[in-house]
Amino acid sequence: MERKIRKVAVIGSGVMGAGIAAHLANVGVPSLLLDIVPQGAEDRNALAKRGRDGLLKQKPAALYSPHNLALIEVGNLEDDLHRLADVDWIIEVVVENLAIKQSLFEKLEGVVRPGTIVSSNTSGLSIAAMVEGRSQAFREHFLGTHFFNPPRYMKLLEIIPGPDTKQDVLDFMAAFAEKRLGKGVVFAKDTVNFIANRIGTYGLMVTVQEMIKRGLGVDEVDALTGPVIGRPKSATFRTLDVVGLDTFVHVANNCHDSVTDVAEQATFVIPDFLQQMVERGMLGQKTKQGFFKKEGKEILALDYETLEYRPRQKLKSASLEAAKLQKTLKDKVRALVYGKDAASEFLWSVLKRTLLYTAERAEEIADDIVNIDKALKWGFNWETGPFETWDLLGVAKSVERMEAEGDTVPAWVKNLLASGKKSFYEEAAGHKSFYTLHGDFQGIEEKKEIISLAALKEQNKVIKKNTGASLIDLGDGVAALEFHSLNQAIGADIIQMMFYAAEEVSKNYKGLVIGNQAKNFCVGANLMMILMEAQDDNWEEIDLIVRQFQNATMALKYLDKPVVAAPFSMTLGGGAEVCFPADKIQGAAESYFGLVEVGVGLLPGGGGNKELLLRNIENAAPGTDLQPMVNRAFETIAMAKVSTSFREGQELGYFRKSDEMTVNNDYLLYDAKQSVLAMAENYRAPVQKKIKVVGEAGFSVLKLGAKQLQLSGYASAHDVKIAEKIATVLSGGRIAAGTEVTEQYLLDLEREAFLSLCGEPLTQQRMQHMLTKGKPLRN
Repeated sequence: MERKIRKVAVIGSGVMGAGIAAHLANVGVPSLLLDIVPQGAEDRNALAKRGRDGLLKQKPAALYSPHNLALIEVGNLEDDLHRLADVDWIIEVVVENLAIKQSLFEKLEGVVRPGTIVSSNTSGLSIAAMVEGRSQAFREHFLGTHFFNPPRYMKLLEIIPGPDTKQDVLDFMAAFAEKRLGKGVVFAKDTVNFIANRIGTYGLMVTVQEMIKRGLGVDEVDALTGPVIGRPKSATFRTLDVVGLDTFVHVANNCHDSVTDVAEQATFVIPDFLQQMVERGMLGQKTKQGFFKKEGKEILALDYETLEYRPRQKLKSASLEAAKLQKTLKDKVRALVYGKDAASEFLWSVLKRTLLYTAERAEEIADDIVNIDKALKWGFNWETGPFETWDLLGVAKSVERMEAEGDTVPAWVKNLLASGKKSFYEEAAGHKSFYTLHGDFQGIEEKKEIISLAALKEQNKVIKKNTGASLIDLGDGVAALEFHSLNQAIGADIIQMMFYAAEEVSKNYKGLVIGNQAKNFCVGANLMMILMEAQDDNWEEIDLIVRQFQNATMALKYLDKPVVAAPFSMTLGGGAEVCFPADKIQGAAESYFGLVEVGVGLLPGGGGNKELLLRNIENAAPGTDLQPMVNRAFETIAMAKVSTSFREGQELGYFRKSDEMTVNNDYLLYDAKQSVLAMAENYRAPVQKKIKVVGEAGFSVLKLGAKQLQLSGYASAHDVKIAEKIATVLSGGRIAAGTEVTEQYLLDLEREAFLSLCGEPLTQQRMQHMLTKGKPLRN
């Protein structure tokens, strides 16, 4: 029987349960959100309604679009229990109390239809214990599905089999979670707190202990445990503030109460100051004070000895400064850990204790080191997992130091070195293998849906490259145009490769994917270069680069082979303009897409105005008044609207209804490639058509709208000047309404407006401010 998940029930409407229901709605899966009947309430569904409706207020947004809320029904566990017979998957997200969960599952067994999958979102309770006393059939379809909060944004999903869970159920749930929910699935054993929280919490407790031991402050520790060692900017204590100190203490106490090793228990003992913080309600972000507190514009740090706040202080460390100068993460970590100052000693102790603990518990918590590394990367946003970090340190060098300091290194790690190997992972010709817990190396089998550009480069699949971009052979007759300049910012090198890609694909390939695997797709044009040329009055140079960019986008738009753009994360300004000419956009669900040029005093110069105009008017029936559609495009550009998701991008008009969304970023290039292949067989290049514009009358309407914003205090005089330039392009300029113009005509208007704004002193101030401060200037 082919399994399908058409509808889900989520039991428990708190932050986590509602968040899971929201993410199901994001991917088009309807759900029934149930909770208990509140005592004395007139509305028996009040709790579930509060959980559902609260999703609209969450920041960051739990929903891709507010419209998705319609996919979440609400009910209660007394009146609506019978409705569970209509769902394919039930997720329990109630309070972390074993007896309550066992009682709930006893009730569920009486109403669910045979074969219904039931899972618990527990963060650490025993999966086996939950279903004691349940039937064999129920246990065969029961498992742990531990989502991380917030479910929309956190990639990790730990799947924990019970003792009787059928393999086909596990395989189905893993595939559904990866492909439909966009999760990174890790299989964990049924042990306390599973993988990520077990290791991550241990590492956090060790960090706190070493901080106290060495007399460091929370701000100094965060300077050492953030991006410089491949961890998030929130580092240690800002991360705890976001998580919530009460949540962290609960997880740590669960570890303490569940493990039996005395030394291990001691590590999970909550320090007095942390216990006092929880008792005083200093829980972090949700109570606006934790390890850090904002007063006015200043962020203060906690003195954990007095529980009072003080100004943040900068850590003085020669090793830290040396690490910051290194280019690779490996060199940064080694410079810091093997330095000769207090910061180095602190970080060495933290990493040493965490790595040894992970190695000691590896076989207990997981089947292999790959699951462990992925769990910490996806659950705690580490750039490298524990064993990948150990490889960065150098296994032999670090083990030698550990043993010299009297530490016991697990035998299986020493066996690795004794076998002549130097690292836990090996890579050759783009293929990676790992050291197993049983003493041999095993290849990592990547799914066909996961395309690695780095691996293709290792396999000599680069067709051509320059400093800003590469053209790579994806196989099956499809090429990929990858940007790799700093922040994928568009400059002459990327434009040159766009022209080459068009020519090469036309001759030798079935089609082209535009995509990369960096942090962001593309944050726009090379602003520094534009500002420097403008300050030197090199108008011919700016005109040339803008003209070339426009010509390159047109070359891709009218290529005789299909082009699919695969944007994700930040896709701004010129990055958006690169996507518009594609036949189709296969966008990541988390696509923050927009034309943001007004923030630096400019307007889109690479065809963005023209393309957004076309997207707004292309489906208009003959004789339709185009002005409202032009107004919409004008408002989107003039207000620099950025989508918070792919779905919102469709609502803003950046993406067409025919464009498609990929929820799992790992599958994005594969999905884009499949789209190219689907179009390639019977492809016909688009034909240029003339565009009917609203002309001078339409320009006056747009100008009036900008003036009203100024009178209301929402726009400065310079904002109005920029808006008028945008209005000129979108309306077609001072010509009669209904005139038909060419795309090139609009591109010429756009380029002229762009150049004129580059010469404005106030625009140059905005550009300078963005480059130095990283945020827009209102002047």
